[in-house]
Amino acid sequence: MPPPGNVAAGRIENASPGRRPRAAWDPTAAMQPARHRDHVYRVVVRLLAVSLLPVAFLVAPRRARHVACQWALAARFPAEDLTGLTPATSAAFRAARTQALWRDGELIGLTSGHREARVQARLFDEAVRRTGSVALARVWALPPHESRHVAGTALDVRPAEGARWLERYGRVHHLHRVYDNEWWHFEYRPDGPPMRRAHPGAPPTRGRAARSASA
Repeated sequence: MPPPGNVAAGRIENASPGRRPRAAWDPTAAMQPARHRDHVYRVVVRLLAVSLLPVAFLVAPRRARHVACQWALAARFPAEDLTGLTPATSAAFRAARTQALWRDGELIGLTSGHREARVQARLFDEAVRRTGSVALARVWALPPHESRHVAGTALDVRPAEGARWLERYGRVHHLHRVYDNEWWHFEYRPDGPPMRRAHPGAPPTRGRAARSASA
């Protein structure tokens, strides 16, 4: 389903079955301004992480900050499911969101990670049915054998501010934004940033690597 909160448009790969996708990406609606409650969440979760630090130190002295942040983030995003992600992808995501929260007070939540092939196939078939062609469907979705969600190396994140942070600093964790029309979609690419694409079915754009800056 589409990332909740500030998402206004997305491909069917991230859409609920039965919901008709937009015919085209609307760049003016892709990222909405931060909501007041998002700022409140950031402050509260960061304070919670700090308050949990002494307990985390008793449990894991060498990783107390990481553990405290994970506990605090689990309280903010209780419905998250990181199962099915590759170990490296999961570790990179946890490290990135720990850094984002502790250093900059930014929250990064997971909306969608690993997907079963049958789920991805259903979403792609729905895209074909809705758009009327495989070519148009690929603007919104990918078949299972091409989807990095199925491979366990793709992450759909929220909120928009967290995605901005990840786009800027994700490189140090090998996490990169890949598509112009999906600010929430990141992939674990340890071999370096991939070429940026306009949408999932588009060819790579020459000279445009996924943009992110090291921390």
